[in-house]
Amino acid sequence: MISACGFEPVYGTGGTGSALRGKVEVSAPDTVDTYLLVQNLEQRLGRSSNAEYDLNVTLETEFQGQAITASNETTRYSIVGQADYTLLSVETGEIVASGNVRNFTGYSATGSTVDTLASERDARKRLMMILADQLTTQLYATVELPK
Repeated sequence: MISACGFEPVYGTGGTGSALRGKVEVSAPDTVDTYLLVQNLEQRLGRSSNAEYDLNVTLETEFQGQAITASNETTRYSIVGQADYTLLSVETGEIVASGNVRNFTGYSATGSTVDTLASERDARKRLMMILADQLTTQLYATVELPK
C-alpha cells in the first residue's frame, strides 16, 4: 500500500479489482449490443461461478448523422451509448454501487452497403468495449467493499 498518498493499488491485496474478480454476475444480455457489453465486462471482471454481487446493466444506444452532403446524404454516423448500472450484494440485496457511463463511436457510410454494415458492426463492438472499460473503472474507483 502506498500510504503517503492514501491510494491503494486496485489489483493489490485487498484492492477493489482483486475483491471483485470472479465474484460479479452480470445481467443476462437480450440484444447483440448487450451481449457484447456483457462479454467485455466478464473479460474484465471474470466470470462468476459463486457470485457475491449482481451487476444489473441497462443499455441505450442512439444513432446520429454527423456528415451530410449537399444532396442530403448522410456519409458518417455516430453511435452514442449509455449504460446505467447497479451493483447489488447477493447476500443483503443492498446497492453497493450505481451510476452510468456514456460514450460514442463513429463510422463511415460512404462505401458499399456491405462496407457500411461492416463499419457499423465494428463501431458497435468498439462502443461496447469502451463502455465496459468505463464501467469497470468506475466500479474499481468507487466501490467500498468490506475488509
